Amino acid sequence: MTLLELFQLLKKHLKLVITLPVVCAIAMGIVSFVAMDNTYTATTSMYILAKTDDSGQMSYNDLSASQMLSNDIATLLDSDSVKSGAAKELGLTDLDDYKVSVSSETTTRVITLSVTGTDAKETAEVAKAMASSVSTVAQNVGAAQSINVIDEAKTPEAPSGPKRALYIAVAFLAGIFIAVAYVVLADMLNTRIRGAEEAEELLGIPVVGRIPAMKGGK
Repeated sequence: MTLLELFQLLKKHLKLVITLPVVCAIAMGIVSFVAMDNTYTATTSMYILAKTDDSGQMSYNDLSASQMLSNDIATLLDSDSVKSGAAKELGLTDLDDYKVSVSSETTTRVITLSVTGTDAKETAEVAKAMASSVSTVAQNVGAAQSINVIDEAKTPEAPSGPKRALYIAVAFLAGIFIAVAYVVLADMLNTRIRGAEEAEELLGIPVVGRIPAMKGGK
């Protein structure tokens, strides 16, 4: 099938090619607004400081240790000890309803904690509680002298998800793909001879006469 033949085929079934993507997009829009709850993300950043020597002076080795310790703290933030401590502080049984993500660069002593949940205010409170909990746990099990909050988690004013526009766009494109695939497949499976030229090509013999179509289907 040539590109021109494909365009002609799609033009013949233009109604389906237009209708199906629109229906898919509308259906996804309804699902995303009705079945998907808004999610909110609260973010806090922390500065990790390792223990100094007895002189109280910060040496190069101390700075290097602090950078390495940042990765350890990032791992601790996802531990059960930190999560259970934060949940206890908030009077919750667990934090299973919240998604926690941590980012930390190897060349810095700053880590960023992001908490995502369905309630904006509670999400910010969870982020604050986790920052407090990880400070306690880190000092108990590691060499951290202190974990200082740089930017305290604030109540997010706008939802961070779901990305409804993206979902709708993907559904629309999927509808186009399905419509085109259906039209092409249906055409390939249609074995009827649809013209004198096709009959000549398939049978290898010339067409010597044609019966004109009569009005009224007779």
